[in-house]
Amino acid sequence: MASSAGYIIASSCDDIIEDQHWLTSAYILFAVPYFVYDIYAMFMCYWYKLRVKGHEEASAAPQHMGSALTSYLRREFLMVLHHVVMVTVCFPVSVFWRQGKGDYFQGIMFMAELSTPSVCLGKILIQYKQQHTLLHKVNGALMLITFFICRVLLFPYLYYVYGRYASIPFHMVPLSVPWHCNLGAALLMAPQLYWFSLICRGALRLFTGSSRSRRPPPTTAAVKEGQMDGHALPQPANGYSMRSTDHCHSNKM
Repeated sequence: MASSAGYIIASSCDDIIEDQHWLTSAYILFAVPYFVYDIYAMFMCYWYKLRVKGHEEASAAPQHMGSALTSYLRREFLMVLHHVVMVTVCFPVSVFWRQGKGDYFQGIMFMAELSTPSVCLGKILIQYKQQHTLLHKVNGALMLITFFICRVLLFPYLYYVYGRYASIPFHMVPLSVPWHCNLGAALLMAPQLYWFSLICRGALRLFTGSSRSRRPPPTTAAVKEGQMDGHALPQPANGYSMRSTDHCHSNKM
C-alpha cells in the first residue's frame, strides 16, 4: 500500500519541489497509527510466544510482563527506536515542517516499502522451517536485491535527483542543501545499512550451504543446556536477529 501510494505521488509530480499531491499527507496520517500499533503487536507476539505451553524456550523466558517488556526492548531496540522516531520526528516534519514542498521525495521514500514483502515472506518460511526450499533461496536473493535498491540506494538517488533539478554536480549536493537535510538522511540511512549488513551475512550463509537449515537438529540435551544458560530466546518479532547465527535473512523501516 505504501509503495502504491508512493508511486502515485512521485509519478504525479513534474516539479519535484513545488508540486503537491493530496495523498502525501493523507497517507502519513494513515500510517502513524500503524507504527504505534506495530510496536504493541510485536511485543504481544513476543510475549505470547514465551507463554506457549511446551515451548522449548519457556524455561528461559521472563515470567512477568515487566521483565518481558524489558527483554523485548533490549532485543528490538533498533526497531522500536525506528518506529518511535517515525511517529515523533518524521510525522511532524513531513506534515508541518515541509510546508507542502517535496512531495516527490516523500513519495519515493514510501516506495522503499517494496522490499517489505520479501522480508516478511522470509520470516514466514523460517517460522515454518522451509529454509531448505528453493522458494527460500529465491526469496533470499530477491530480498537482497530489493532491499539494496529500495533502501540503501534510496538516499543517493534522492541526492542525484535534486542535483539534476538544481543543476548541481552530484558530489556537491550535500554541500548545497541545508545541514538538517543531510542529518536526517544520515539518521534514516544508518539503520538501513545495519539491516542490510545482516541480510548480506544471512545470504552468504544461505548460498554457501552453511545455513542453520543444513545443520543436524540439536539433541534434547543440547536444547536443555541452552535453556539452562539462558541463551534460548525467541527470534525478534521483526525477523532481524542481533546475533549473526540467528539472523533470519531480513525488517521496522
